[in-house]
Amino acid sequence: MVDKKKLLLIDGSSVAYRAFFALYNQIERFKNPNGLHTNAIYGFHLMLNHLLERVEPTHVLVAFDAGKTTFRTEMYSDYKAGRAKTPDEFREQLPYIRELLSHLGICYYDLAQYEADDIIGTVDKLAEDEESYDVTIVSGDKDLIQLTDKNTVVEISQKGVAEFEEYTPDYLMEKMGITPSQFIDLKALMGDKSDNIPGVTKVGEKTALKLLLNYSSLEGVYEHIDEMKASKMKENLINDKEKAFLSKTLATINTQAPITIGLEDIVYKGADVEKLSAFYDEMGFKQFKANLTKDTPKEDFEVDYQVIDDVDSLSADMFSQDTFYYFELLGENYHMEDIIGFAWGDSQHIYASDNLDLLTSPVFREALDQPIKTYDFKRSKVLLSHLGVELEELAFDSRLAKYLLSTVEDNTVATIARLYTDYALDTDEAVYGKGAKRAVPDKAPLLSHLAKKVKVLQASESVMLEKLDSHAQKELLFDMEQPIAKVLAKMEIAGIRVHKETLQEMERDNQATIDSLTKEIYELAGEEFNINSPKQLGILLFEKLGLPVEMTKKTKTGYSTAVDVLERLAPISPLVTKILEYRQIAKLQSTYIVGLQDYILEDGKIHTRYIQDLTQTGRLSSADPNLQNIPIRLEAGRLIRKAFVPSGEDEVLLSSDYSQIELRVLAHISGDEHLIQAFNEGADIHTSTAMRVFGIDKAEDVTANDRRNAKAVNFGIVYGISDFGLANNLGIPRKVAKGYIETYFERYPGIKDYMERVVREARDKGYVETLFHRRRELPDINSRNFNIRNFAERTAINSPIQGSAADILKIAMINLDKALEAGNYKAKMLLQVHDEIVLEVPKDELADIKRLVTETMESAIQLSVPLIADESDGKTWYEAK
Repeated sequence: MVDKKKLLLIDGSSVAYRAFFALYNQIERFKNPNGLHTNAIYGFHLMLNHLLERVEPTHVLVAFDAGKTTFRTEMYSDYKAGRAKTPDEFREQLPYIRELLSHLGICYYDLAQYEADDIIGTVDKLAEDEESYDVTIVSGDKDLIQLTDKNTVVEISQKGVAEFEEYTPDYLMEKMGITPSQFIDLKALMGDKSDNIPGVTKVGEKTALKLLLNYSSLEGVYEHIDEMKASKMKENLINDKEKAFLSKTLATINTQAPITIGLEDIVYKGADVEKLSAFYDEMGFKQFKANLTKDTPKEDFEVDYQVIDDVDSLSADMFSQDTFYYFELLGENYHMEDIIGFAWGDSQHIYASDNLDLLTSPVFREALDQPIKTYDFKRSKVLLSHLGVELEELAFDSRLAKYLLSTVEDNTVATIARLYTDYALDTDEAVYGKGAKRAVPDKAPLLSHLAKKVKVLQASESVMLEKLDSHAQKELLFDMEQPIAKVLAKMEIAGIRVHKETLQEMERDNQATIDSLTKEIYELAGEEFNINSPKQLGILLFEKLGLPVEMTKKTKTGYSTAVDVLERLAPISPLVTKILEYRQIAKLQSTYIVGLQDYILEDGKIHTRYIQDLTQTGRLSSADPNLQNIPIRLEAGRLIRKAFVPSGEDEVLLSSDYSQIELRVLAHISGDEHLIQAFNEGADIHTSTAMRVFGIDKAEDVTANDRRNAKAVNFGIVYGISDFGLANNLGIPRKVAKGYIETYFERYPGIKDYMERVVREARDKGYVETLFHRRRELPDINSRNFNIRNFAERTAINSPIQGSAADILKIAMINLDKALEAGNYKAKMLLQVHDEIVLEVPKDELADIKRLVTETMESAIQLSVPLIADESDGKTWYEAK
């Protein structure tokens, strides 16, 4: 007996759309370094991985819809009419899903005038004729259930990206009491709202199933219609006979589509590792990249190095001006971890050790007193501070140099080796493992790995410097990124004092609020249920309490109870209002009020870690904990800042932040006279925009809602927001949102001219730059694919604005640090959050520091509009804001 082949057929259009919405709540987290939304690509890939691992196919085909016009729309022009416009954020990802499939060695196909279902049905028929295939069909829609037979299983995706409901003829009969062919008749009778298949008036699923149980098929229903008792249903069946048979035709998958591929064309070949690796780098898929490379054999290289075990073996001639230093730790949270080893050396000699006593020896201290070359100076400075060793000056930082040259890939030493040397270096994951299994290897492999890193850093320095010079980015490295690394290290070392008792008191108060809300919710609901269960909540709201079902989406697992759904329901349901309040408080409680307590160290402080090389725009981010994510729009969230206090009773916290810096940068870069005039006159920019965009003559006539909408448009323009995104943000129709954006450009023609100009320049150069030459490569700016090109154009427009604003803040921080040192002030910077700087200031220095901070921030750069810094102080961060 011949072993059967395994054929996997995937409805690519449906599965990709499901993946997009499965991760839609995290859409802002899923962006690649260029700002491309990647949630659909990521979710699709996850689902594909699960399927490939489970099914182990010999043949794979992913079918896509070719367009809105098909043979079905020619029969019935309203077929699939009324569907919402596909979000741009989803459309822009489709070309990359196809690219992913190519790199995975998976065939994809579409066919004009036909749907993905017809392609799948036709290929399934080919496999059936050969009788040597087991077929698995995967979709997010149930239409394909009609294809299930003894050799074909149809899997319908459920919640998330890894759950499927498996349909076989037996399962379909058990679940619905019908055969696969009767599934077509079911849709013919009841119709399908999602596809706008009409069906028969007032015939739902229960009635349709009953008719099929009695008469077997649609044809059987009409053969026996005269035997039916007079009823409204019979009348509807008679009146809608033509619609019913049209619906059956529309619902029937065409298994004879004129495809130009055969089974021999869809053999699963496996991935092109090199191309897939580059794709992961472009998308920012670090975990996929790690999984790809973990079992890939590496081309090793040998390096001569000397192991130094004791202090007596050290000598001054082991160090020179060309020495690179590399300090290793296990894990990212280096406030909590110890150094596990280090290496140093120049082009002639390399040394390695795991004896930390060497670092505190006089010989090593003297060497580290000089400007050093290293990988990640900020991390190194913080690590060595735990040992009482101070790093003061930085000559060259390989990690930051790599970050400026390219943000497509990660900035690890292994990547530096791949891009700028002839060496192939093992990744840290390959050496140390990952996750819970991460561990220090034996001494020899550890020291060898560290010595190789020094060799790579030595070899890559001149190459990266040459590239930086050709990009006019050496000043950006030496005058901005390296100096700000030193400032950030000082801030991390200093930390900020946090009253654990205040957080614990908030925890008790919030728990009391949660308990009270829980009781109120149960009373309003008339029963107890799991408030945190979307399924139980959906049943309660839409079935038991009868709230309008049209205000939600019905998923395979139940009703959607996402925040946007509940916010629409809140005005008509006190229960929903309480549930929204409960969710907000519960989130604050678990993530921040309780979560922050875990990060308070023995010194009573939180030492957040700043990530300098993550974003394409140059903005800083923080982790362990992320203090930039504390939700301050809610008063309950702002209250968390009450726990952040100065170190001593004679000190206060001073907060200073830029006012609307990105809009001011936009005014300067665009040269728009109206925006410049508004800023130079000191007008409220959002009120001014509301007047111009909404046609309001007087500022006093601008309502709070008008200003809110204008603010969303202002900042939306900066971030290249689409009408889909703006409509979601404001809760308005997309048509209205589109009108806002178009009117904005009419009223601010200089901004429109800037956008057209920067796109033209990007097409010529292939990149855009900030005011300080921070570069963003745009390889897709001349793509023939509209969606890819459109995304690149939006990126070209907003990158110089966001990046320049981030650069200005860095300059202000560098200048402020110098001014504090020059004045011998005791005040010090503690935090940087978005456009805000927080300092700890002795009370007797407060007046001077306020003046110094304001002057320094407002003079960081000369623009065509003034930079404005707003400052305030208090005994807590809450009071200071």
